[in-house]
Amino acid sequence: MKCMSEHTATMPRNAGRLRSLLIPADTDRAINISILWLAVFGTLMIGSASMGLAVSNPLYLPITVAKQIIFIMIGYVFMVQLMHRFSLRLLHSQIFGLMIVVIGFLLFLASLFDFNGSGSKAWILLPIGITQVTLQPSEFAKVMLILIVAAYTGDVKRTFKDRTYIWKRPFLIGLFYVLIVLFLQHDFGSAVVMGSICVVCILIPSHPQLRSFQKYFGGFYAFGMVFALFLLSPLGEPIIRHLPLEDYQISRILSAIDPFQDQYNTGYQLILGLIAFAAGGWKGLGYGASVRKYTTFPAANTDFILAIIVEELGIFGFLAVMIPYTVIIVQLFRYALKMRSEQGKIILIGVATYIVIHSLFNIGGVTGLIPLTGVPLLMISSGGSSTMALMGAIGIAQAVIRRYHMGEIQ
Repeated sequence: MKCMSEHTATMPRNAGRLRSLLIPADTDRAINISILWLAVFGTLMIGSASMGLAVSNPLYLPITVAKQIIFIMIGYVFMVQLMHRFSLRLLHSQIFGLMIVVIGFLLFLASLFDFNGSGSKAWILLPIGITQVTLQPSEFAKVMLILIVAAYTGDVKRTFKDRTYIWKRPFLIGLFYVLIVLFLQHDFGSAVVMGSICVVCILIPSHPQLRSFQKYFGGFYAFGMVFALFLLSPLGEPIIRHLPLEDYQISRILSAIDPFQDQYNTGYQLILGLIAFAAGGWKGLGYGASVRKYTTFPAANTDFILAIIVEELGIFGFLAVMIPYTVIIVQLFRYALKMRSEQGKIILIGVATYIVIHSLFNIGGVTGLIPLTGVPLLMISSGGSSTMALMGAIGIAQAVIRRYHMGEIQ
């Protein structure tokens, strides 16, 4: 009898643990299906794009795919737990303040190492068994910045004697993060993504003491975007050559304007990517049939994986990525427009902006519309940090949607 009672007592606990690993029913189903589709499709394409590198190293393919599956499993648990447990009350807790400090420390720690000799100090290397795992803190900082802006500027009812009080903390924290990434890590792409997310999020709250800051901050950023577009035109080339940038950065910008200026060096990767797009056409060559991945094509399974997808699957492969992205973005904006909670709006629109900017930067880079920034295609490019960061962001957004359905958020 004692054994039976102990067995029956463990059944509810096991059932509770199982339920905590299941996606809650009152989250948005379209977003859930889209993120899971991206996880499966991304893993398949990472496997295909990694075949070229596996020719000289047979273990590379199974290790790369296994690592991506593990990252997705960790990201899934992280995402589902956030769906169940995240609340806007967390934004005003001591734990949230500790998270800000930890992310800042990890950003600074990553800036001390250049383990691959690329000049970009953005990763923390973790040797595990026969392989190495890299952690890129800036990916998690992008999500953290959304929460920081929501915590300090959303749903603030009182006014302050110091008119800068409401925006000073999120601005200084965001500036600290961006400066570390830009000047210590030399990761221009991530710095621009982080800055763009902050700009969009800070424009959402309607507190009267924010209006002048929103006007100048948004105007300054808009001017920067217009100036960047001017630089990418033929008229901007003389100015680019005199910018206070490293030689490789100037060459990368000039290659976006005309990759054939330096076709065997900085333009080589972009030219191969454009050839892959052209070879794929409408229908593609077939899954696994890419030719470019067997050449000296850099970043075939990371930054330039979209070129391999289009080469193998054509326009259908492109749509297999863009449709779920669009579904997630549209649903996030749809719920944001329904809500009166500014914190909820900031989180949902911030996560949508995170996806939009990453997509635009990656697609623009691999097609030569903008300079290469090293920004990955979320859930598709090989990489654990970006995968886990996006799944965590989706978990937070779904928690907001869930609490909206439950009536906890108006």
